[in-house]
Amino acid sequence: MLRNKVSLLTSAIVIATMASSAVAQSDYPNRAITLIVPFAPGGGADLTARLVAAPLGEELGQTIIVENKPGGGATVGARMVADAKPDGYTLLYTTPGPQLTNPFLMDSVPYDYVKGLTPISTIAVVPSVLVVNKSVKANSVPELIELAKKNPHSIRFASAGIGASSHLSGELLKVMAGVQIDHVPYRGTGPAIQDVVGQRVEMAIDSLTVYAPYIQNGDVKALGVTTPEPLDSLPGVPPIAEFLPGFDSSPVNYLSAPGGTPEPIVQRLNEALNKVLEKPELQAHMRKVGLLPGGNTVAEMQKLVASEQAKWKDVIEKSGAKSGS
Repeated sequence: MLRNKVSLLTSAIVIATMASSAVAQSDYPNRAITLIVPFAPGGGADLTARLVAAPLGEELGQTIIVENKPGGGATVGARMVADAKPDGYTLLYTTPGPQLTNPFLMDSVPYDYVKGLTPISTIAVVPSVLVVNKSVKANSVPELIELAKKNPHSIRFASAGIGASSHLSGELLKVMAGVQIDHVPYRGTGPAIQDVVGQRVEMAIDSLTVYAPYIQNGDVKALGVTTPEPLDSLPGVPPIAEFLPGFDSSPVNYLSAPGGTPEPIVQRLNEALNKVLEKPELQAHMRKVGLLPGGNTVAEMQKLVASEQAKWKDVIEKSGAKSGS
Protein backbone atom coordinates (compact mmCIF):
# COMPACT_ATOMS: atom_id res chain seq x y z
CA MET A 1 0.00 0.00 0.00
CA LEU A 2 2.78 2.40 1.01
CA ARG A 3 4.75 1.43 -2.09
CA ASN A 4 1.74 2.31 -4.28
CA LYS A 5 1.36 5.70 -2.58
CA VAL A 6 5.06 6.44 -3.06
CA SER A 7 4.78 5.39 -6.72
CA LEU A 8 1.75 7.61 -7.24
CA LEU A 9 3.49 10.53 -5.54
CA THR A 10 6.61 10.07 -7.68
CA SER A 11 4.50 9.93 -10.84
CA ALA A 12 2.66 13.09 -9.80
CA ILE A 13 5.97 14.91 -9.24
CA VAL A 14 7.30 13.82 -12.63
CA ILE A 15 4.09 14.89 -14.38
CA ALA A 16 4.08 18.22 -12.56
CA THR A 17 7.73 18.81 -13.47
CA MET A 18 7.09 17.97 -17.12
CA ALA A 19 4.06 20.24 -17.18
CA SER A 20 6.01 23.06 -15.58
CA SER A 21 8.83 22.61 -18.11
CA ALA A 22 6.35 22.63 -21.00
CA VAL A 23 4.75 25.82 -19.73
CA ALA A 24 8.16 27.46 -19.33
CA GLN A 25 9.09 26.54 -22.89
CA SER A 26 5.81 27.77 -24.36
CA ASP A 27 6.15 31.00 -22.38
CA TYR A 28 9.75 31.58 -23.55
CA PRO A 29 11.13 34.15 -23.21
CA ASN A 30 9.53 35.86 -20.23
CA ARG A 31 12.58 37.72 -18.92
CA ALA A 32 15.85 39.26 -20.10
CA ILE A 33 18.34 37.12 -22.02
CA THR A 34 22.12 37.35 -21.57
CA LEU A 35 24.30 37.15 -24.67
CA ILE A 36 27.91 36.35 -23.79
CA VAL A 37 30.60 37.73 -26.09
CA PRO A 38 33.88 35.90 -25.34
CA PHE A 39 36.02 38.92 -26.24
CA ALA A 40 36.73 42.40 -24.90
CA PRO A 41 34.45 45.32 -25.82
CA GLY A 42 35.09 47.15 -29.06
CA GLY A 43 36.22 44.26 -31.24
CA GLY A 44 34.46 42.92 -34.32
CA ALA A 45 32.56 40.19 -32.46
CA ASP A 46 31.39 42.64 -29.80
CA LEU A 47 30.20 45.20 -32.33
CA THR A 48 28.33 42.61 -34.40
CA ALA A 49 26.75 41.08 -31.31
CA ARG A 50 25.41 44.47 -30.25
CA LEU A 51 24.25 45.20 -33.78
CA VAL A 52 22.08 42.06 -33.74
CA ALA A 53 21.11 41.98 -30.05
CA ALA A 54 18.75 44.97 -30.12
CA PRO A 55 16.53 43.86 -33.03
CA LEU A 56 16.60 40.24 -31.83
CA GLY A 57 15.40 41.41 -28.43
CA GLU A 58 12.59 43.34 -30.07
CA GLU A 59 11.58 40.25 -32.06
CA LEU A 60 11.56 38.11 -28.92
CA GLY A 61 9.85 40.76 -26.81
CA GLN A 62 12.61 40.83 -24.19
CA THR A 63 15.82 42.75 -23.56
CA ILE A 64 19.06 41.06 -24.60
CA ILE A 65 21.94 42.05 -22.36
CA VAL A 66 25.37 41.77 -23.96
CA GLU A 67 28.12 40.76 -21.52
CA ASN A 68 31.81 40.60 -22.45
CA LYS A 69 33.72 37.68 -20.94
CA PRO A 70 37.14 37.65 -22.62
CA GLY A 71 39.99 35.27 -21.97
CA GLY A 72 41.50 31.95 -22.96
CA GLY A 73 41.02 32.46 -26.68
CA ALA A 74 37.23 32.64 -26.16
CA THR A 75 37.16 29.54 -23.93
CA VAL A 76 36.26 31.50 -20.77
CA GLY A 77 33.02 32.82 -22.22
CA ALA A 78 32.25 29.54 -23.96
CA ARG A 79 32.60 27.64 -20.70
CA MET A 80 30.21 30.04 -18.93
CA VAL A 81 27.54 29.27 -21.52
CA ALA A 82 28.25 25.53 -21.64
CA ASP A 83 27.89 25.41 -17.84
CA ALA A 84 24.75 27.58 -17.75
CA LYS A 85 21.24 26.28 -17.20
CA PRO A 86 19.89 25.14 -20.61
CA ASP A 87 16.80 27.32 -20.52
CA GLY A 88 17.54 29.77 -23.33
CA TYR A 89 18.41 32.70 -21.07
CA THR A 90 22.20 32.47 -21.51
CA LEU A 91 23.49 32.45 -25.08
CA LEU A 92 26.89 32.68 -26.76
CA TYR A 93 28.00 34.86 -29.65
CA THR A 94 30.14 32.12 -31.16
CA THR A 95 33.20 32.67 -33.32
CA PRO A 96 35.20 29.75 -34.76
CA GLY A 97 37.38 29.31 -31.66
CA PRO A 98 35.06 27.65 -29.12
CA GLN A 99 33.87 24.76 -31.29
CA LEU A 100 35.70 24.79 -34.62
CA THR A 101 39.39 25.45 -33.96
CA ASN A 102 40.42 25.68 -30.28
CA PRO A 103 39.64 22.01 -29.56
CA PHE A 104 42.34 21.07 -32.09
CA LEU A 105 44.78 23.90 -31.39
CA MET A 106 44.76 23.47 -27.62
CA ASP A 107 45.64 20.42 -25.56
CA SER A 108 42.17 20.66 -24.03
CA VAL A 109 39.24 23.05 -23.64
CA PRO A 110 37.32 23.42 -20.35
CA TYR A 111 33.97 22.19 -21.71
CA ASP A 112 32.55 19.54 -24.02
CA TYR A 113 32.94 21.28 -27.39
CA VAL A 114 30.55 18.83 -29.08
CA LYS A 115 27.74 18.45 -26.52
CA GLY A 116 28.30 21.53 -24.38
CA LEU A 117 27.01 24.02 -26.95
CA THR A 118 23.97 23.84 -29.23
CA PRO A 119 24.43 25.76 -32.52
CA ILE A 120 21.30 27.73 -33.44
CA SER A 121 21.96 29.77 -36.61
CA THR A 122 24.66 31.70 -38.41
CA ILE A 123 24.74 35.41 -37.63
CA ALA A 124 27.33 36.54 -40.15
CA VAL A 125 30.18 35.43 -42.36
CA VAL A 126 33.28 37.63 -42.18
CA PRO A 127 35.02 37.77 -45.59
CA SER A 128 38.78 38.01 -45.59
CA VAL A 129 41.20 39.09 -48.27
CA LEU A 130 44.71 37.96 -49.21
CA VAL A 131 46.96 41.00 -49.42
CA VAL A 132 50.66 41.42 -50.14
CA ASN A 133 52.83 44.45 -49.60
CA LYS A 134 53.88 46.56 -52.56
CA SER A 135 57.38 45.07 -52.77
CA VAL A 136 56.14 41.51 -53.41
CA LYS A 137 56.59 40.64 -57.09
CA ALA A 138 53.21 38.94 -57.46
CA ASN A 139 49.97 40.40 -58.74
CA SER A 140 47.77 37.31 -58.54
CA VAL A 141 47.34 34.22 -56.40
CA PRO A 142 49.00 31.92 -58.99
CA GLU A 143 51.99 34.27 -59.19
CA LEU A 144 52.26 34.31 -55.39
CA ILE A 145 52.13 30.52 -55.23
CA GLU A 146 54.78 30.24 -57.94
CA LEU A 147 57.00 32.70 -56.09
CA ALA A 148 56.59 30.76 -52.84
CA LYS A 149 57.42 27.46 -54.52
CA LYS A 150 60.57 28.86 -56.13
CA ASN A 151 61.72 30.43 -52.87
CA PRO A 152 60.58 28.31 -49.88
CA HIS A 153 60.32 30.22 -46.56
CA SER A 154 60.94 33.55 -48.31
CA ILE A 155 57.33 34.65 -47.83
CA ARG A 156 55.91 35.29 -44.38
CA PHE A 157 52.30 35.87 -43.43
CA ALA A 158 51.19 38.05 -40.54
CA SER A 159 48.33 37.16 -38.21
CA ALA A 160 46.57 38.57 -35.16
CA GLY A 161 47.97 35.67 -33.12
CA ILE A 162 48.15 31.90 -32.94
CA GLY A 163 44.71 30.43 -33.53
CA ALA A 164 43.25 33.60 -35.03
CA SER A 165 41.37 33.25 -38.30
CA SER A 166 44.21 35.17 -39.99
CA HIS A 167 46.59 32.46 -38.76
CA LEU A 168 44.49 29.51 -39.84
CA SER A 169 43.69 31.06 -43.23
CA GLY A 170 47.42 31.21 -43.91
CA GLU A 171 47.81 27.60 -42.80
CA LEU A 172 44.98 26.56 -45.12
CA LEU A 173 46.70 28.30 -48.03
CA LYS A 174 49.97 26.61 -47.13
CA VAL A 175 48.36 23.16 -47.07
CA MET A 176 46.21 23.54 -50.18
CA ALA A 177 48.88 25.23 -52.32
CA GLY A 178 51.71 23.02 -51.06
CA VAL A 179 53.98 25.95 -50.26
CA GLN A 180 56.35 26.74 -47.42
CA ILE A 181 55.34 30.15 -46.08
CA ASP A 182 56.16 31.13 -42.51
CA HIS A 183 53.76 32.38 -39.86
CA VAL A 184 54.50 35.60 -37.98
CA PRO A 185 52.03 36.02 -35.09
CA TYR A 186 51.29 39.43 -33.58
CA ARG A 187 49.35 40.59 -30.55
CA GLY A 188 46.36 41.76 -32.52
CA THR A 189 45.45 42.85 -36.02
CA GLY A 190 46.77 46.41 -35.67
CA PRO A 191 50.47 45.54 -35.32
CA ALA A 192 50.14 42.93 -38.07
CA ILE A 193 48.73 45.51 -40.48
CA GLN A 194 51.54 47.95 -39.66
CA ASP A 195 54.21 45.44 -40.62
CA VAL A 196 52.47 44.34 -43.83
CA VAL A 197 51.92 47.94 -44.93
CA GLY A 198 55.46 48.82 -43.77
CA GLN A 199 56.85 46.00 -45.96
CA ARG A 200 58.40 44.15 -43.03
CA VAL A 201 56.16 41.11 -43.68
CA GLU A 202 55.11 39.98 -47.14
CA MET A 203 51.45 39.04 -46.81
CA ALA A 204 48.34 38.46 -44.71
CA ILE A 205 44.89 36.93 -45.05
CA ASP A 206 42.64 38.93 -42.77
CA SER A 207 39.28 40.68 -42.54
CA LEU A 208 38.34 42.76 -45.56
CA THR A 209 36.93 45.33 -43.16
CA VAL A 210 40.33 46.10 -41.65
CA TYR A 211 42.31 46.00 -44.90
CA ALA A 212 39.83 47.84 -47.15
CA PRO A 213 41.27 51.34 -46.47
CA TYR A 214 44.82 50.16 -47.21
CA ILE A 215 43.68 48.49 -50.43
CA GLN A 216 41.88 51.66 -51.51
CA ASN A 217 44.94 53.79 -50.74
CA GLY A 218 47.26 51.47 -52.66
CA ASP A 219 49.28 50.59 -49.54
CA VAL A 220 48.80 46.85 -50.21
CA LYS A 221 47.74 44.71 -53.18
CA ALA A 222 44.61 42.56 -52.89
CA LEU A 223 45.09 39.24 -54.71
CA GLY A 224 42.07 37.18 -53.66
CA VAL A 225 39.10 36.89 -51.34
CA THR A 226 38.37 33.94 -49.07
CA THR A 227 34.71 33.52 -50.02
CA PRO A 228 33.69 30.99 -52.70
CA GLU A 229 32.09 33.81 -54.72
CA PRO A 230 33.42 37.27 -55.66
CA LEU A 231 32.49 40.17 -53.38
CA ASP A 232 30.58 43.19 -54.65
CA SER A 233 32.55 45.32 -52.21
CA LEU A 234 35.85 44.34 -53.85
CA PRO A 235 35.24 44.25 -57.61
CA GLY A 236 37.91 42.73 -59.78
CA VAL A 237 39.45 40.64 -56.99
CA PRO A 238 38.74 36.93 -57.58
CA PRO A 239 38.09 34.24 -54.98
CA ILE A 240 41.18 32.26 -54.00
CA ALA A 241 38.99 29.24 -54.77
CA GLU A 242 39.32 30.01 -58.49
CA PHE A 243 42.92 28.87 -58.23
CA LEU A 244 42.65 26.50 -55.26
CA PRO A 245 39.27 24.76 -55.67
CA GLY A 246 37.48 24.37 -52.36
CA PHE A 247 39.35 27.15 -50.58
CA ASP A 248 36.92 28.79 -48.16
CA SER A 249 38.25 30.57 -45.11
CA SER A 250 35.74 33.18 -44.06
CA PRO A 251 35.07 32.98 -40.31
CA VAL A 252 31.52 31.98 -39.42
CA ASN A 253 29.92 33.77 -36.46
CA TYR A 254 26.83 32.09 -35.01
CA LEU A 255 24.48 31.90 -32.06
CA SER A 256 24.75 29.04 -29.57
CA ALA A 257 22.89 27.92 -26.47
CA PRO A 258 23.98 25.52 -23.72
CA GLY A 259 23.86 21.87 -24.66
CA GLY A 260 20.55 20.27 -23.76
CA THR A 261 18.46 23.39 -24.41
CA PRO A 262 14.93 22.18 -25.29
CA GLU A 263 14.19 21.99 -28.99
CA PRO A 264 11.18 24.38 -28.84
CA ILE A 265 13.43 27.09 -27.38
CA VAL A 266 16.17 26.44 -29.93
CA GLN A 267 13.60 26.67 -32.74
CA ARG A 268 12.13 29.86 -31.29
CA LEU A 269 15.56 31.48 -31.23
CA ASN A 270 16.37 30.23 -34.72
CA GLU A 271 13.16 31.59 -36.21
CA ALA A 272 13.53 34.95 -34.46
CA LEU A 273 17.17 35.38 -35.50
CA ASN A 274 16.46 34.42 -39.11
CA LYS A 275 13.59 36.91 -39.23
CA VAL A 276 15.84 39.67 -37.90
CA LEU A 277 18.62 38.85 -40.38
CA GLU A 278 16.16 39.24 -43.25
CA LYS A 279 15.51 42.90 -42.39
CA PRO A 280 16.82 45.06 -45.28
CA GLU A 281 18.14 47.79 -43.00
CA LEU A 282 20.16 45.33 -40.91
CA GLN A 283 21.49 43.59 -44.01
CA ALA A 284 22.55 46.94 -45.47
CA HIS A 285 24.31 47.89 -42.22
CA MET A 286 26.12 44.56 -42.01
CA ARG A 287 27.30 44.70 -45.60
CA LYS A 288 28.49 48.27 -45.07
CA VAL A 289 30.85 47.10 -42.32
CA GLY A 290 32.09 44.14 -44.39
CA LEU A 291 29.85 41.34 -43.13
CA LEU A 292 27.73 38.88 -45.07
CA PRO A 293 24.40 38.39 -43.23
CA GLY A 294 23.80 34.82 -42.09
CA GLY A 295 20.70 32.78 -41.40
CA ASN A 296 19.97 29.06 -41.76
CA THR A 297 18.06 26.21 -40.13
CA VAL A 298 19.20 24.44 -36.98
CA ALA A 299 19.96 21.30 -38.99
CA GLU A 300 22.00 23.28 -41.52
CA MET A 301 23.89 25.00 -38.71
CA GLN A 302 24.74 21.71 -37.04
CA LYS A 303 25.92 20.25 -40.35
CA LEU A 304 28.06 23.35 -40.96
CA VAL A 305 29.68 23.06 -37.53
CA ALA A 306 30.52 19.39 -38.14
CA SER A 307 32.05 20.09 -41.57
CA GLU A 308 34.06 23.08 -40.28
CA GLN A 309 35.38 21.01 -37.37
CA ALA A 310 36.57 18.31 -39.76
CA LYS A 311 38.18 20.86 -42.09
CA TRP A 312 40.09 22.78 -39.43
CA LYS A 313 41.15 19.65 -37.56
CA ASP A 314 42.73 18.41 -40.78
CA VAL A 315 44.40 21.75 -41.54
CA ILE A 316 45.78 22.13 -38.02
CA GLU A 317 47.17 18.59 -37.97
CA LYS A 318 48.73 18.81 -41.44
CA SER A 319 50.24 22.25 -40.91
CA GLY A 320 51.49 21.68 -37.39
CA ALA A 321 49.73 24.85 -36.31
CA LYS A 322 49.02 23.37 -32.88
CA SER A 323 52.70 23.61 -32.02
CA GLY A 324 52.65 27.33 -32.78
CA SER A 325 54.09 27.25 -36.26
